[in-house]
Amino acid sequence: MDFWFSEAHTPNVKLSIRVDRQLYSGKSEFQRIDVFDSPEFGRFLTLDGYMMLTEKDEFIYHEMITHVPMAVHPNIRKVLVIGAGDGGVVRELTRYASIEHIDMVEIDPLVVEVCKKYLPQTACRFDDPRLTIHYADGLKFVRRCEDAYDLIIVDSTDPFGPGEGLFTREFYGNCFKALREDGIMVNQHESPFYDADAVAMQRAHKRIVESFPISRVYQAHIPTYPSGHWLFGFASKKYHPLKDLRETDWNLLGLKCRYYTTTLHKGAFYLPAYVEELLQDVER
Repeated sequence: MDFWFSEAHTPNVKLSIRVDRQLYSGKSEFQRIDVFDSPEFGRFLTLDGYMMLTEKDEFIYHEMITHVPMAVHPNIRKVLVIGAGDGGVVRELTRYASIEHIDMVEIDPLVVEVCKKYLPQTACRFDDPRLTIHYADGLKFVRRCEDAYDLIIVDSTDPFGPGEGLFTREFYGNCFKALREDGIMVNQHESPFYDADAVAMQRAHKRIVESFPISRVYQAHIPTYPSGHWLFGFASKKYHPLKDLRETDWNLLGLKCRYYTTTLHKGAFYLPAYVEELLQDVER
């Protein structure tokens, strides 16, 4: 008998992946958590039935949300990560010897424990001495911070359920306040392709533009995310993601990535015409 995991991307579109077995199913006070094993994508994590990551393509998301700001800001020492309970962002950040401290704020302790057990490929650096994990609401945590971080990475779920508060004007304003005078915020920005996702993307972009003097959007191709076309937001108090790219310096670090390169970095900010139109509609 065939077993398949299916996720509805729209009322008319589903992504289905053949499943060998279900490794874990549980419910925390915040959400349902499942881990499956598949022949094509390896192990994958879902929250409330929505795909969060697969072993096969998670490197794309985690490299693009982490290395883009790291290649721009010349002096990132202290980082705040909101969400990221799967450990992929922490894994990428800990590759930088220059980072002195990482605060990770995850609302759901069970996500971290499940990923440690079943997804060791991503949850492999939670023991780094520079990391402090705070099990708390990211919105409330960042509200108490001021002039504290060089970089904030918002690795949130979609804008409903536990992640809903991380897409508000208040949240982005608090991130601005929590950053130092040359700080950068990067967030997952949803997909522009399907109508409902595009509206969520526009709403988030509008609120970030209202909070930061520099706000740009970049893209990556992630096969298991809705439409495969995914966006990220780059917001900064000082640095432009292209004009201030430190290409030579980053390449001298010798970090080997499977997706990110500084050449790709430049290309990722050149968006299709339909995405530019969606962004311009809210930037006005």
